[in-house]
Amino acid sequence: MAKAKSCVDDVITIHTDGSCKGNPGPGGWAYQIVQGARQKLASGGEAETTNNRMELSAAIEGLSALKFPGLQVVVVTDSAYLRNGITRWIENWKARGWRTGTNKPVKNVDLWQRLERVASAHQVEWVWCRGHSGVAGNELVDRAASAAAERARPI
Repeated sequence: MAKAKSCVDDVITIHTDGSCKGNPGPGGWAYQIVQGARQKLASGGEAETTNNRMELSAAIEGLSALKFPGLQVVVVTDSAYLRNGITRWIENWKARGWRTGTNKPVKNVDLWQRLERVASAHQVEWVWCRGHSGVAGNELVDRAASAAAERARPI
């Protein structure tokens, strides 16, 4: 007899985090995808970047790792910049030609555009959690992003 599918299996949770050793400096990103009992952890880094770029990269990489479109996804981040940008600010930025309310160019526009593109393939809920507050997924990706930033340091 086939195992009954659980509602939990239908929702994918992605924990994301970025880290930077200096800002700018060597940085790392990490994500953890959780779907039911399955988990995937991945990370990467850049030798010269910013913390905000790594926060965005973590979300982009996590969403890009999903194999099928149209999934129900909860992205959990400790970055207010990431959550507010994608849920509150992006529509106004686009309406103003990627300029802020003070008519300055939006920083990291290349990543915001990529994030919007990969997120649009799914039904995404963006959830903010306080960093270093004991949320297991957040703590895991924090350690992985920090380790990736260390690996990205030039020799």
